[in-house]
Amino acid sequence: MSDIAISCEGLSKQYRIGERESYKALRDVVTDAAASPFRRVRDALRNGNGSATRNSKLETPDSFWALEDVSFEVKRGEVIGIIGRNGAGKSTLLRILSRITKPTRGHAKIHGRVGSLLEVGTGFHPELTGRENIYLNAAILGMRKAEVERKFDEIVAFAEVEKFIDTPVKRYSSGMSVRLAFAVAAHMETEVLLVDEVLAVGDAQFQKKCLGKMNDVSKEGRTVLFVSHDMNAIQILCQKTIHLENGKIVGFGDTATQIAGYLGGRKFKSAVTVDDSLCLAQTLEIRRFEFAPNPVVSGQPVDFELELSATETIRLDEIAILVSSALGRRLAIIDLRRGDRTYRLNGNGVERISGRIKNLPLVEGDYQIGLYLNWGVKKGDFYDLLELHVLNITTTEDIVPYHPSARGVLQLDYEISKGS
Repeated sequence: MSDIAISCEGLSKQYRIGERESYKALRDVVTDAAASPFRRVRDALRNGNGSATRNSKLETPDSFWALEDVSFEVKRGEVIGIIGRNGAGKSTLLRILSRITKPTRGHAKIHGRVGSLLEVGTGFHPELTGRENIYLNAAILGMRKAEVERKFDEIVAFAEVEKFIDTPVKRYSSGMSVRLAFAVAAHMETEVLLVDEVLAVGDAQFQKKCLGKMNDVSKEGRTVLFVSHDMNAIQILCQKTIHLENGKIVGFGDTATQIAGYLGGRKFKSAVTVDDSLCLAQTLEIRRFEFAPNPVVSGQPVDFELELSATETIRLDEIAILVSSALGRRLAIIDLRRGDRTYRLNGNGVERISGRIKNLPLVEGDYQIGLYLNWGVKKGDFYDLLELHVLNITTTEDIVPYHPSARGVLQLDYEISKGS
């Protein structure tokens, strides 16, 4: 038996901006399957061979390649990290491997049953209870009922939802949903596990629990592909890492080497202005986002300003500033909601939010500033929108400075009592 668990060759995916993939009924799938051999013969006669070309889908000004010519192999039992900035193609790659979407060209082979956790509650039906969804999700993964019953108590205990197991999932919080979804995916007897950036939804204790479980899964000889912005988690779990940029693999190998290349090659903005505003999900626009002063002295106050606009009327149910370390470890969340009130954008005006962090107790270094946004059915973390530089300046001449590599994260306000 081959020791290759995942093999991708020339994998590419093209999208057209604003276009949705069409829904296919069962009759469409059967029709396509029947016509497929004839279509391959026709393409071979046209192209002179059976392979797809770059022009297999017409390129237009409003199209882009989310993945382009991605090729790699993963051996059985390996834990592979996938890193890259937002829009690099990480989630698209996992969606193709999970058979959620089809590649435009190229192919991927996976040997063994696949379990995937690509977003909160993937495969869950909101009207069904937690118990029913466990059986439903396991059936989708190809598990027999006997297997599910043998693992059921372990899944429920891991997810910590015993009291709510017979409650419809639509009444679960996002944290409860992700705990149950991860528990099902991790405990099912699949040979390959695909995990996207979902652990950030859980609290710190659950994240630690998940990382421990993924480490146990890897020791069982199962193959794991793990997408994350948390470089600490990538370093702990992954023997090798794939670095994606603009849909292409720019590095694949030793995890420490790939992380160094990723962190060293990023270009951060110190501010977002009207001239270089960011459009999120084609609906919400960040017109301005700025911290001042930047750089800021550790322990001193820093002001922030945020301006948002929308192309349609939306309601921001949740909005928060995310402060993360250079390795992607989340350090703080600043909730920008005004009590129970939500922000409403009507498509014409601009919503301005400003405030002050009274004391920024971070040690000297560079930090990522992002946003968490939730507007109706859309939500997500937008990492590393800005970079905040923190300086450690002191006027006390007899204090010996210490090397940055020996530091932690927080600059604590403390004093040392002299001995007698």
